[in-house]
Amino acid sequence: MQAALAAAGEAAVRGEIPVGAIVSINNKIVATASNRTEELKDATAHAEILAIREASAKVQNWRLEDAILCVTLEPCTMCAGAIRNARIGTVIYGASDPERGALGSLYDIGHEARLGPSPRIIEGIMSQECTSILDSFFKRLRLKET
Repeated sequence: MQAALAAAGEAAVRGEIPVGAIVSINNKIVATASNRTEELKDATAHAEILAIREASAKVQNWRLEDAILCVTLEPCTMCAGAIRNARIGTVIYGASDPERGALGSLYDIGHEARLGPSPRIIEGIMSQECTSILDSFFKRLRLKET
């Protein structure tokens, strides 16, 4: 989660919503990403999607059954769908997202049996730090708007 938090911090500096993600296979980080939706003008440029793309390219396989995705914020429906499609074996996230979360908070795509084998989901890892970086970002954003 430390590496994902570092990526989230980099996103905040660039003015992106500070979400960071890493993909690890066999205890080695193979991909690190952060949100780039503003920079790329691309609604799909979430940290999870970018990390999955990078990991798939590195291992030359879209199936990531042995991978662990670690992300600072609970994935949205789009990212949860990509996680399921990539067959990621384990997802770890820090902060829950009651407004958009799709791994248990608002929706539960992670455990939807009709989508095939479910990933193992571990929530709340370093949740205080993950929530803090988001809260600080949005507080600064609101101050700029006034």
